[in-house]
Amino acid sequence: MQNVVTGRKVLITGASRGIGEATARHLAGLGADIILAARSAGAIEAIAEDIRADGGKATAKTCNVASYADAEAAVGEGVDVLVNNAGLIDPIARIHESDPEAWARVIDVNVKGVYNCARAALPGMLAKGAGTIINISSGAATGALEGWSHYCASKAAALSLTHCLDKEYRESGIRVIGLSPGTVATEMQTTIKASGINPVSQLDWSAHIPPEAVGRAIAWLCGPGGDAYRGTDFSLRTVEGRRAAELPVEGATA
Repeated sequence: MQNVVTGRKVLITGASRGIGEATARHLAGLGADIILAARSAGAIEAIAEDIRADGGKATAKTCNVASYADAEAAVGEGVDVLVNNAGLIDPIARIHESDPEAWARVIDVNVKGVYNCARAALPGMLAKGAGTIINISSGAATGALEGWSHYCASKAAALSLTHCLDKEYRESGIRVIGLSPGTVATEMQTTIKASGINPVSQLDWSAHIPPEAVGRAIAWLCGPGGDAYRGTDFSLRTVEGRRAAELPVEGATA
């Protein structure tokens, strides 16, 4: 896999655990200068310390992506790569049983968070004429799942933002790509399993790919391999997708 992130400043949201943490550690190992952003200050500080102890570069910035001011502070003087990973799915509930405030919080993070961070990062990228934005997507963006109205709606909106960002900034040198990883062995899957709602909650833990695989796919998308997927979602759910990203193909599902 060609390494194109060495020396690049990379902002990863939702970096306190799961996909965000795994991506931060992997890209730092490739020589990227990592900014870990999350609401959990203690967790991202500890991860940043680990990365620095291993000889990498990492900074922790407490950030609620639903706040534009927080997103702008996390971007700071500019980034080369933005990974919009922060996302919520809890609480899972059918619409008539859902809590309106909790439903809105998911939209705030999963939709406004993508917009806020992209909006904050774009001026610096445009000034350089280059930059990569990777939005973590989901099959839920294009398919309805019981109990996931907030998540499905928010991921559909994030996919639309990927389309719009690409349309507006492709000619300015900005690469915008969505990544649909399928089911990943993270704390989110524990929440899904506990809900007992829809077929995803019935999956065995062994069906989920490790977050480290998603981190490797993100590194690959940062390079020329990602160019074919600009403005759309790249999926790790297929054998073809995993093979393209140089990942094991076992367990891929269409």
